[in-house]
Amino acid sequence: MIKDNEKQFTRAHILIDALVTAFSYLLAWWMRFRGPFADTAVTTKTFNDFMFLLVFIIPGYLMLYHAFSLYTPMRMQGRRLVLSNVVKANTLGLLGIISVLYIIDENNYSRLTFFIFYFVNVCAEWGVRMLVFYTMRDMRRKGFNQKQVLLVGYSRACEEYIDRILENPQWGYVVRGILDDEIEAGTLYHGIKVLGRIANLDVVLENSSLDEIAITLSLDQYYRLQEIVSMCEKSGVHTKFIPDYSNIIPTKPYTEDLMGLPVVNIRYVPLNNTFNFMIKRIMDVLGAVCGIIVASPVMLMLSILIKITSPGPLIFKQERVGLHNKPFNMYKFRSMCVQKPEEEKKAWTVRDDPRVTKIGRFMRRTSLDELPQLFNILAGQMSLVGPRPERPFFVEEFREEIPRYMVKHQVRPGLTGWAQVNGYRGDTSIRKRIDCDLYYIENWTVGLDIKIMIMTVFKGFINKNAY
Repeated sequence: MIKDNEKQFTRAHILIDALVTAFSYLLAWWMRFRGPFADTAVTTKTFNDFMFLLVFIIPGYLMLYHAFSLYTPMRMQGRRLVLSNVVKANTLGLLGIISVLYIIDENNYSRLTFFIFYFVNVCAEWGVRMLVFYTMRDMRRKGFNQKQVLLVGYSRACEEYIDRILENPQWGYVVRGILDDEIEAGTLYHGIKVLGRIANLDVVLENSSLDEIAITLSLDQYYRLQEIVSMCEKSGVHTKFIPDYSNIIPTKPYTEDLMGLPVVNIRYVPLNNTFNFMIKRIMDVLGAVCGIIVASPVMLMLSILIKITSPGPLIFKQERVGLHNKPFNMYKFRSMCVQKPEEEKKAWTVRDDPRVTKIGRFMRRTSLDELPQLFNILAGQMSLVGPRPERPFFVEEFREEIPRYMVKHQVRPGLTGWAQVNGYRGDTSIRKRIDCDLYYIENWTVGLDIKIMIMTVFKGFINKNAY
């Protein structure tokens, strides 16, 4: 059975990880004391002293790999996710080693050895997992190590599930057929046949070697869910449920246990958690202070150029909608000629817009006109990273036209965001922007914020769509 094979594979993977960790540690010691870093080495601990630490390091790292889901079958995991988890586990392991040595006041172990071990082990673990990934992918494409799946219920979820399986043969799933009461037997969907009625499930389970059953009932068939689950559980075959309302719930549903009653929240917003909210606010304040200090010479120079080249105020204030739909004044360096309020266009700036000054065009292309928003961040009206805020009349327009648009106001608007670093700014698709904003809101982590800020430095400031 596939499940038994996966258990054996996991045991083998744990053994390989133990060997890779030991090898990486040994190589790190050699590099520090015999290899390229030996010139500066001071030998205060013997080779045996260093190797003795493996008694604690190996089981500790194996537990970290388990905690970061690195023993979950890779058939459904992305390579970047695996790399991210390898880095997180090793980072936590390194911090643990350094912390323990500090607590016990042990200063004779070379810290550089552990840092070398960190980089070598990350590369080695990633390399081994990619070797396994590509080997298993090729095997599955050739028909080995496949999972036999039966679908119960014909619905939109059923079709989407089949589409994804056919598009990703490396997952190793084979759909044996579909059972449904409303679709005629023999009907095909991309080569997958409707085998018969749901009442035939007991017979199919007895006479087929199935690895999984996926319940893909349509919404009007949910009254049969308990009956079908009972039949599946009697067979002992692993069963999963794919809801026919995936367009409503998020990809990572947030569930609560209400005294034994499971509650699924329609939208998962990590920043509703008080601890996450505080961590992000601390990052915003520290980042804004550092940004103001570092950018102060640039802001001073821009202030002078604006005053010299165009009459009018230095700072442009515009009402935007922020957290919990509350309006606030967002600050920018003025990049346009001064206009009367009644003459101001209620539209985004377009290419070659005559309202934009020469220095304003440069500031917009480089996003330097956004620097005063660092003060909005200090005031708590904005965040370093988040969905970009819009003007009230755009909000009123989009809330009626675009589903889930108002969800973006469940977090503070940002100086930069996931949509901006992916090129959706200025005169671009508002729907794609909202998709990016929703992804950010539902998948927020400190790491994602750091990633967006790094991407902003390299590709977010200068953008072809910023006019």
